Order: sequence, then C-alpha cells, then structure tokens
Amino acid sequence: MTRPKKQKVRFSRPEAKDAARRTPAAAQEGRKGGYFDIQPALLGQNMAGLSALTKSGVRGFPEVDAAQALLARTMKKDRVRGEVLDLSAMGGLLASLPEVKLRAVEGSAAALSALQAAGLEARAAAVGDLLTDTWPDKAKVVALVLSGDRGTAYAMAQVAWAHVNTPAGGTLYLAGDRDKGFDRYVRAAGAAFGAGETVARDGGMRVAKLVRRPGPTPPQPPAETFEAFGVQVVGLAGVFSAAKPDKATSLLLSHLDALDLQGKDVLDLGCGTGIIGAWAGRKGAKVTLLDGDLQSVRSARATLEASGLSGAALHSDVDRALPDEQQFDVILSNPPFHVGRGTVLDVALEFIAAAGRRLRAGGTFYLVANDFLPYESHLSALGRVSELAREGGFKVLSVTK
Repeated sequence: MTRPKKQKVRFSRPEAKDAARRTPAAAQEGRKGGYFDIQPALLGQNMAGLSALTKSGVRGFPEVDAAQALLARTMKKDRVRGEVLDLSAMGGLLASLPEVKLRAVEGSAAALSALQAAGLEARAAAVGDLLTDTWPDKAKVVALVLSGDRGTAYAMAQVAWAHVNTPAGGTLYLAGDRDKGFDRYVRAAGAAFGAGETVARDGGMRVAKLVRRPGPTPPQPPAETFEAFGVQVVGLAGVFSAAKPDKATSLLLSHLDALDLQGKDVLDLGCGTGIIGAWAGRKGAKVTLLDGDLQSVRSARATLEASGLSGAALHSDVDRALPDEQQFDVILSNPPFHVGRGTVLDVALEFIAAAGRRLRAGGTFYLVANDFLPYESHLSALGRVSELAREGGFKVLSVTK
C-alpha cells in the first residue's frame, strides 16, 4: 500500500477528481469479499499460462501491474529458466513462468500477504537491503519493476539495488512506465551495468534487458531531513513528502495544535515519514505508527529516533500487525487514495473501517483529505462527522465513536 503508501503521491486535480467520481462499488469491481481477501488476479488473454494472486493494496489490483505483465511476457518469450530474483514481486506473477524458481522480494505488506497465500517464501525488504543473509549466492537473472511514481531518487535507488544484487555476467530485466521516466532510468542503469537496451514495448510500458559488467555500484541516495512541528523528520527515498511537510498534513497538525494528547494512546495510521506520530509523541502521547510500505516504516523509525522519541513503527497492511485487542484514544491519518498507477479508494476506506475497530468508546478519529473525496458518508458509520477545516483543496474531518 503505498501512499505510498505507503507512498502518498498526489495526483493533479483532473486525475484526483476522476478518483472521486469512482464510487466504492466501482473501486471494488472484480473483488470477491472484503479488503483482506486474496483472490486470483485478473489477466488478459495475452497472459495465457500465467497466474498471480492479489488483493486490495497490491499494485494493479484487481489485475496485475501493467509493467509487470509486460515483464512476464518478455521473460516467457526469452525462455528464462532457473532461479530469478524478483525485487518487486507483487502477487508472484513471475513464479508462474515455466521452470522458474522465484526468489520473491517485496516491501508492501499487502503484497507479502498475497505472496504467502501463493505458497512463496517471500523476503520483506526495502531498497538497499542486503539479501545475502537469505540467499548467499546471487541469482543470474534479476527482475525489477521501477516505481517511477515514487520519484527520481527512489527509481535511482532501485537501479542501484538491482545492480548490487546482479552478479557480473548476470541479466537484469527492468520494466517501467515511459511516462514515469523509464527511458531516463534505463540510461542510468546502462551506465552502471555497461550494456543494455529496451527490448519490449506495449502502450506506455517498457522492458529493458541489461547485462552487468564488473564495476562499482551507484550509491544509494541520502535521506532528506527537515524540522517541522517540533520534530526532526527523516525522509528516505520514495517516501511521501520526504523533503518537506505536505500541505494536507500541515493543515491537519496546525488545526490540532491545541489538542491534549498527554498520556493518551495515539495511532498514526499510514504514517509515511512519521511526522504525524512524532508530533503526537512530542505532545506526550504513547504512539504507534503503521504503514504498509517498509521504506516508510524505516523512515518513521528514523524520525522517532532523530526526534528523541519512543514509540512503535510497524510494517502493517492497515491494522493487521496490531493485537486484536489493541485500541486507541486518538487515531490520526492522511490516507492514500491510490496504489501505484491505479486510482482507488479501497485502502482509505479500510483505514476508516480500522478506525471503527481500533477506537475506544469516546475516542476520536482525525482525518485529512482532498476536499472532494467522499469520506463523510463512511465516517458517519462511526458517529457524528465534523469538518474542522477546509483550505487549499483539503479538509480536516473528525468523528468521535
């Protein structure tokens, strides 16, 4: 779940308004059951013989990610066999390639659930993590879907990560979106690998094939740091608003400045860099921070540490990582409304459902969102909804259980 969820990339107004027009029923088209239910991914006719599992929160749901689909077709055409290290495994599509033994790696908690349901031994990892403790020997074939929607720094971090995990003479299959900088990233990857070219195209999707020559691995980009709302924020590459506070979060925290949180149990749901949870910790709260994106969880932990605060930052598909009985006095959230290239409200609506599960009686959920997103009707199931602020295209809502 990226909001990146979670990488939280915001769309332009026309794209975002299109998201708002999609009713919850439309957003759930193709689904069987609720948010946590896992199902076979919907595949096109050109995907015969391939399969994957998926669920809400996985890129491409209820289908497979378009770049990953082209990647799988290209590798099938090339008759790739043996062990393949997939650094963006999603629902395990590449495991269905004939005679491929997949080493699945994922940073998405939702995708990890799907991979586990598929019977794959998946490694939870974020860009830059060393994988030799899991697989001492490097696979000769590595696959990666670039997340250009998470920004240049993250895509370059992915390229460096693929390079260090590909042995000399090994092959990298690199997939991505032309409109999200793919050609630029392929040039950078080619400079590091020493050889490579784009070998497949389908609409805006692209796949390049690179062979690694001996040479140094490009460095991982440094973290961004800034101070805001009394906390020191550490923003890792690809985490939403890594370099400065976003307007929605700033509106939320500015309007809650007088809120008394001393000694209260507070949940930051979809924490990103951890700025909201750390702010609550500064106000004396006992804080728990959750995010479905492992890179974001790492960022939130670094923010708590840099700010001299205690608290738990957990990798979680919505609230799944919490004990069933754990509840909170206050829940704070700036929820996402998309996953990868898709525009859906599934994850945000599950945040609201989680607030209903996790709030104590008398507890309050504070949410900030784009002002056109239709959350009020869903929040009203918890109690009376109040609009605390509306400014700059955003609104702050609250509901007390």
